[in-house]
Amino acid sequence: MCAHKKTVLVTGSNGLLGQKLSDLYLQLPDIRFIATGTGPNRHPSQELEYCSLDILNPEETREVLERYRPNVVIHTAAMTNVDACETQQEACMALNVHAVARLAQLSAELEYKLIHLSTDFIFPGTHPMYTEDETPEPLSFYGMSKWEGEKAVMAHAKDWCILRTVIVYGTVHNMSRSNIVLWAMQALEKGEPMKVVNDQFRTPTLAEDLAMGCRLAESKDAHGVYNICGPDYMSILQLVHRVADFFNFSTSHIIETESHSLGQPAKRPPITGLSIDKARKELGYEPHTFEEGLTLLAKQLAFAKK
Repeated sequence: MCAHKKTVLVTGSNGLLGQKLSDLYLQLPDIRFIATGTGPNRHPSQELEYCSLDILNPEETREVLERYRPNVVIHTAAMTNVDACETQQEACMALNVHAVARLAQLSAELEYKLIHLSTDFIFPGTHPMYTEDETPEPLSFYGMSKWEGEKAVMAHAKDWCILRTVIVYGTVHNMSRSNIVLWAMQALEKGEPMKVVNDQFRTPTLAEDLAMGCRLAESKDAHGVYNICGPDYMSILQLVHRVADFFNFSTSHIIETESHSLGQPAKRPPITGLSIDKARKELGYEPHTFEEGLTLLAKQLAFAKK
């Protein structure tokens, strides 16, 4: 029935990006889309073809990939809590490096394209708007694990594309964890004192834009490394102020602080942000502005309350 269709399989489909990819691919009848994730399916659609998959289990991973024989695998599953990666290094390596290497090796054997998600945290954070060809020098165990994952993809996959992104925000049904914009909204609404760093700079990414970047890389059969993130460069402090301005929240309880004062286990790169010139030119990638992203988010949150 589906033999003639291109088959796209996503890992981590219960996460924020995974659910946005499900939303996107459910609108494409010419593609067979397979969502895989840990435990039961969290996406509300009954039409979604879902398969539970423990990506850490080599036998299960092989069995699922042999069963569906995808043309493309979009690998979104990862350990992304930066401090947890620093304190739980074995678990971080298992998911961010070893599981990636297995998917890359299977990609050569089973002949699928591997689209792998990575991060700005592979860079040391010395200047804004890193390009795709700059040299990684991670400061944290998380950043190191993602860079090792990238190298495994480049070394073992037959056909690959790496998409690097920056703090992803948005909302989905039955979320497992928050993100910086939702945190800012909730903290601002409560009006309680909130510490916000003024010395970290990023290009925040709307989850829908990142999903579209994955789709463009898949549909255009892109190869190599692409930056897929938001177009607006700002400090975390500016981000929180822009959220406050958009939703008309008071900013009087924001306590401006520096990163070192938070005593977090993992170092963050101070200044990143990724240049999206290559993705714009070669993929036709055109993300929402930050305020456009907030507009979409506000509509989704209002709809979810109904």
